Amino acid sequence: MDKKEELEKLKKEMEADKSLPLYEAANLVFGEGSPDAEVMFIGEAPGFHENKFMRPFVGQAGKLLDKLFVMINWPRESVYITNVVKRRPPENRDPLPEEIEAYKPYLKKQIQIINPKIIATLGRFAMNYFLPDFKISQSHGKGVILRGKIIYPLYHPAAALRATAILKELENDFKKLPALLKNYDNVKIKK
Repeated sequence: MDKKEELEKLKKEMEADKSLPLYEAANLVFGEGSPDAEVMFIGEAPGFHENKFMRPFVGQAGKLLDKLFVMINWPRESVYITNVVKRRPPENRDPLPEEIEAYKPYLKKQIQIINPKIIATLGRFAMNYFLPDFKISQSHGKGVILRGKIIYPLYHPAAALRATAILKELENDFKKLPALLKNYDNVKIKK
């Protein structure tokens, strides 16, 4: 079974899992992009537009993310984009700890299938999934090696839409991604 088939199988499992939080309230937004992506972007949870179109990052934050990809000459299709929680929380509230916990095994499996070199986390919830004691204001733009992968915290594009200073930080951090990927093999990987 190739990666695309494995991802499709996992998606079907999630669609059938009625025990998942938000199952009745929202559509599944599984993720999209290249199954062979070297860089995986992970946000916190889908918003209104994501729920409507069942695709990650397609609203205003997604449009900004697309501009950032253009800025570094990475086609959106070359990366993989998903969220920690795969269904939209009501009223766009933050995901609850039990929701994050329930979706954890599915995200873990997604990461195993894609096996990216870099996991770029978008916002504090995604960052804290991997680095629970870190603060986004201090950790953004600094790669951390974890289980053979570089975890690269970024501000969430939605936060950048609300504050010019955060937008500048996000742009600067994004510009570092191509060099980080290029030098990945030179980084001493700790298992």
